[in-house]
Amino acid sequence: MTFPASPIADELYSGEQWLADLPKIGPDDHFVDVVRELSKFFVDEITLPYTFEQFHITSAGDKLRNLVDYMITNTKNKVIISALLTLKWHFSTLEIDDPRINETRAMACEIVAWRYLSRLSEREAVDFCLYEIPPLSDTSQSLRSSWTDVSERSQLLPRFSSRLQSRQDALLTRPTSSRRDEMEEAVHNLGVALPTPQNGHKRPKGDPTSSFIGLTSLEIAVVSDSKKFLGQDIIQKIITGIWRGDIMFWADLNEHTEKKPQFYTRENSDQFARLRVPKYIKIFEFVFFVVFLMLYYVVLMERDMRRICFFEILLYVWFAAFACDEFSGFMGAGTMVYSIDIWNGFDAVIILIGASFMVARAVGMLKRDDEIINTAFDILSLEALFMVPRLCSLLSLLPYFATLIPCLKAMVKDFVKFMTIVGILFVGFLTTFSLLARESFTLREMSWVLTKVFFGQSSEGFAVMHQIDPRLGPPLMIVFVCMTNILLITSLVCVLRESFSKIFANARQEYLYVYSVYVLEASTSNSLTYFYPPLNLIPLVLIGPLRLLFPAQDIRKVRILALKISHLPISYAIWALEHLPWGDYKSGEHLFSDRLPETTRILIDSVKAKENRTKNGESIFSDPQSRVPSGNITHQGPVTAVNKDFTEAGMLKEVNIKGKDCATEITLVRKREAELEEKVAALSAQITELTALIMRSQSRTQSLAGHDAGFND
Repeated sequence: MTFPASPIADELYSGEQWLADLPKIGPDDHFVDVVRELSKFFVDEITLPYTFEQFHITSAGDKLRNLVDYMITNTKNKVIISALLTLKWHFSTLEIDDPRINETRAMACEIVAWRYLSRLSEREAVDFCLYEIPPLSDTSQSLRSSWTDVSERSQLLPRFSSRLQSRQDALLTRPTSSRRDEMEEAVHNLGVALPTPQNGHKRPKGDPTSSFIGLTSLEIAVVSDSKKFLGQDIIQKIITGIWRGDIMFWADLNEHTEKKPQFYTRENSDQFARLRVPKYIKIFEFVFFVVFLMLYYVVLMERDMRRICFFEILLYVWFAAFACDEFSGFMGAGTMVYSIDIWNGFDAVIILIGASFMVARAVGMLKRDDEIINTAFDILSLEALFMVPRLCSLLSLLPYFATLIPCLKAMVKDFVKFMTIVGILFVGFLTTFSLLARESFTLREMSWVLTKVFFGQSSEGFAVMHQIDPRLGPPLMIVFVCMTNILLITSLVCVLRESFSKIFANARQEYLYVYSVYVLEASTSNSLTYFYPPLNLIPLVLIGPLRLLFPAQDIRKVRILALKISHLPISYAIWALEHLPWGDYKSGEHLFSDRLPETTRILIDSVKAKENRTKNGESIFSDPQSRVPSGNITHQGPVTAVNKDFTEAGMLKEVNIKGKDCATEITLVRKREAELEEKVAALSAQITELTALIMRSQSRTQSLAGHDAGFND
């Protein structure tokens, strides 16, 4: 390509160089390649730390806008959002280089992700957000087919077994509990394996990005803590659509059904598929917990020592159903999404306490030991500490409570960290005081005295300080009281207040994040049939043993039949709710528009117009007054929305394309300049008036001050 020797040509050449630096992403490129290309761009282009506001209101965000425009006009690869959010997680956990620059890169990835998504139509956004990352092209066909032929016990990521061929055997034997650790290790090493190798060496087969195969963009957003991304309107519309059942993953219930995101239509959807709607799952979960709590109180009130009553048997059934449902949820949602929800920790403790109660109760009944039986009921009484809050977990859907829960969680983490320092100092003082008072107090007594002093009863310490040691006891006790009651307690309050303020300052983001986790946990399972507890014991007791005798396809048919028979009343209840006047559902496809945003349509039209002019051999500048010689410069390759256009004054301006030719563009530029000049003139007049008003106010204040001084004299 030949350029004329002129400043304008030099500018255009630098623009071509800038286009060359953009990531080359094809529509069919795999996730691994997309991540590699995007990572190079962010590392090369972002070398200084910026804030979120600077990316929005200053020129620091121009590179991100240009990248979004370029990708919108050049590719619609569905893994772009997943790749960007994966890189966000990577940069936020990266420990090398300047942490501020890594945070800036992570922020930039998240900004580009939601800006790119906002430039798509709503239906396209649904496809991008719910698209599962496919395996590599060289992955065996058996693994690819296993995605569609999932068993009823398959995890959220069969997906978990989708790896490179060299890692299949090791990962198949890896426990599920290590999933998040594997993901975090993959993210941490992401930047090491991504660059193109030199000297002819092959890239390692164990590419860390393979750990993300099978995840959707929303799941990666949750585990990468992309709260700004999840807080965008289009994302929340999608999540709300999943919550209400407007977007479903199963159209009907039969042995050939495959999981895929689709819009709900009453005419083409199976009514039993509505059992998988997260809203109805949570409603019936609440009913289940109400009955659970009632049985719990009845058993504790009766406290039968000699026999197991009917209500206690029902309580055991509820415990078993709850444990089975929790295990299915753990296997279905995966460790990453499952571990984020704080209520799942409550569920695990409820199951642990219930198992301890049943074991102690059985041992006491066999030995006929009343003391063991009393201990069993005492253990059961601890359930109220977790069951009552768990019953109220639906309050997490309300903004106020959904904000408080992350605040409490963050405060508990900071409290545990701070208590480490307190424990170290406490052990040091306890050792000293115990040795000094070895003749007067035992270790247990001294521990209790110092504990009461720590919690504010300073008088206890002052009363025994002379008994500890006449000389060293008083000064050491004064130091201990000052350090605990003044220094440590005050510091702890400040730390907890800072944690609360930091979370509460982003109240809406925290609420939407909790809400997103709540919905995704209930909707992303790969299991076709979902039995509501306590009916989930039916497949466990009756259908489970049949796996040894019949093939998986026949078992699937039996499970579907059992689900339809056992859940027929629930299905009719859901049908009645949706057909009531306030439950009139529209088709999901009518709620999500396929119309592109105005900016995207103008951008695409302008790019097509410029490409047509380039193909016809015309100058890219149609303005006859342009100073660029026609025919000297021709564009090769795609043209983005960011072009260097010049006015007749010879000044370089970056403008967004608003028409199909440069004449219209220049007209719009001139019109905007005129409007801007009018606004500046009006603003200058207002400033002049304000300055005059301030001067008059100051002169009046001075005159009044002089009058008061004369009056005082």
